[in-house]
Amino acid sequence: MMWSYATLPDGTQIAYSDLQDDGTLRIAVERARDWNFDSARCVMPAYRWSHVDGFSDVEIAKLDAFLRNNAPLIFELAEAPYDERLTA
Repeated sequence: MMWSYATLPDGTQIAYSDLQDDGTLRIAVERARDWNFDSARCVMPAYRWSHVDGFSDVEIAKLDAFLRNNAPLIFELAEAPYDERLTA
C-alpha cells in the first residue's frame, strides 16, 4: 500500500510504502502532464532511483534532496500503526 506524503507547489505528489522487511521504503513520485504523468520511483535509504519518466536530472536531484531532508519523518510515518497514519 502507498501512503500520500506531500504535494509540492508544482503539483508533484510523493507517496511512500509500508516499511519493507529489509528496512527499505519505496517512494513513488508523480506529476500530471498533458494526458499523462511524469513519474519516478526511489528506494530509501539507498536513494536508488528507477523508472524515471518526464523528470529532468535537475528535478530528480531536487527530489532526492527533499527525500533526504524528510527521511526521518517518512520512516517514522512508515513505522506508525495504520490508524495513526490515517490521521497524520
